[in-house]
Amino acid sequence: MTDIQKQLEEILEKRLMILDGAMGTMIQRYHLQEEDYRGREFLHHPKELKGHHDLLSLTQPKIIAEIHRAYLDAGADIIETNTFNSNAISLADYQMEALAYRLNVDAVKIAKKEANEVTKKNPQKPRFVAGSIGPLNKTLSLSPDVSDPSFRSIVFDQAVAAYMEQIRGLIDGGVDLLLIETVFDTLNCKAALFAAESYFERIGKKIPIIISGTVSDKAGRLLSGQTIEAFWISISHVKPLAVGLNCAFGAKQMRPFIEELSKIVNCYISCYPNAGLPNQLGEYDESAEDMAKCVSEFAHSGWVNILGGCCGTTPAHIAAIAKAVEDRAPRHIPQPPVLTRLAGLEPFIMAA
Repeated sequence: MTDIQKQLEEILEKRLMILDGAMGTMIQRYHLQEEDYRGREFLHHPKELKGHHDLLSLTQPKIIAEIHRAYLDAGADIIETNTFNSNAISLADYQMEALAYRLNVDAVKIAKKEANEVTKKNPQKPRFVAGSIGPLNKTLSLSPDVSDPSFRSIVFDQAVAAYMEQIRGLIDGGVDLLLIETVFDTLNCKAALFAAESYFERIGKKIPIIISGTVSDKAGRLLSGQTIEAFWISISHVKPLAVGLNCAFGAKQMRPFIEELSKIVNCYISCYPNAGLPNQLGEYDESAEDMAKCVSEFAHSGWVNILGGCCGTTPAHIAAIAKAVEDRAPRHIPQPPVLTRLAGLEPFIMAA
């Protein structure tokens, strides 16, 4: 067990930990234009760059640092790096595949600087940096061509290579843990996990992993078709620090799925929903107070260990959540019976 793993577990046994909120939502408040994204280094880049949020770690690092600090000041114990799409496959949209490693290293350094400064002010409340690893913009389980169900735009080894490069950058930058998030395709997630474990073996060092899926409908399935329990069975072999759900829904709609997950998972549970469901303009309207009230019920019910926010959430949301759950006890990890548990789209559990 690593020192960070031990430290995190000691905290999680005592109290709920708070994760930060949305990076993109905060970036949009700066009303940045094309020239802001380009900076001087990418002034003549051939592709339009507006909206390439991960690039701001290079061209507008002060803005990214300000956002991290705002979430830390709001009470976040864990902040995420600005690296959701910092892998060669996703970066191909901007013809920036070669920047993958650098984007991850620099993003971690920005976040770590802010986290370390806040920790120094209050060593009794240490702050941690999670390396954000998104789901890729291509899927291994589903064909993008409706006329050819067997077609795949990438293969498993390509996904592994892209994830490994990202993980190498995150670790070289000094990240505390990895957050494989917004998982809509379990096979993509397994590629990321294989990359992580392979890289850990290569360097002789292992860091904690949190895995967060996203359900695509009210039936509680991932886009690739798995139920929540089947998803857990498929990734449980890596023994993550925590597993949970993010994005897709607001807290009210996520409630039954978090309750289900809390009953079957023998590790910590994370939950960071959107600020409600998007309106007709694609914006999120749920107030900080309403969201905090809802997720505090998750804590009161003993379902969660880590709480935060996804799309539409701000430092105000995180501050409200932190205050609402400060006196709540963390979820107690259940010890389910040892059985043979297999999974396709549905779980298959062999009775003892």
